[in-house]
Amino acid sequence: MTSETRALTTSPVDRAVALVSDRASRLEPGQRLGTKGALQVECGVSKGTFNEALRLLQHRGIITLRPGPGGGLFAAEPTPMARLGNSLLALDADSTTVEDAMRVRDSLEPLLASDAVDHGSLKDVRDLWEHIGQMRAAVEAEDANRFLEANWGLHRRIAEITPNQLLRSIYLNLMAIIDDHTLDVLPVADTPLESFIAERLQLHIDIVEAIEARDHDRTAELMRVHAGG
Repeated sequence: MTSETRALTTSPVDRAVALVSDRASRLEPGQRLGTKGALQVECGVSKGTFNEALRLLQHRGIITLRPGPGGGLFAAEPTPMARLGNSLLALDADSTTVEDAMRVRDSLEPLLASDAVDHGSLKDVRDLWEHIGQMRAAVEAEDANRFLEANWGLHRRIAEITPNQLLRSIYLNLMAIIDDHTLDVLPVADTPLESFIAERLQLHIDIVEAIEARDHDRTAELMRVHAGG
């Protein structure tokens, strides 16, 4: 289990996802939740954070987003994939543990990274570098929890690249399970926290560089390092 998988608090993205999910669960499919702007204010998050939450909600089949006059966010009709995600989220500590979720999640990440090499667009790569920028800013501020939030945002964005809907849905929902049962962020033994997050930043820079270069061998090698970190 990598130390970066443990957080002190649930991230703003996950809090926004939880709020909108709860709202959608109280409505019939097709009913309107509200406008993006109003819901963003209610969630108390930035526009970028709210947009990331919306991507997750759409991938999980919880909402649909309609542009233009009369548009906004609407409760979605549950699909088989959405029902699968909901069944994963319904698992509690008696039937699965965070350790179990992390083991499965870690086993899926090399597949997601490989798909990112094959299918990542220029926009996808730009987005990955934006997350790296957020991680770098957190390292400079010596803010471990902010680093972790940006780090998980990077992994979610990598997951969004895959065309494999089943793989993406399982991974993102496993991330939600882990978010709901978070503990603390700790470095490996005898490593100062500041040094630890700086080392993890460099590893993720290397991973994004390998994805951008479409280098399968290098990406696979780095993901093995990542899993053992």
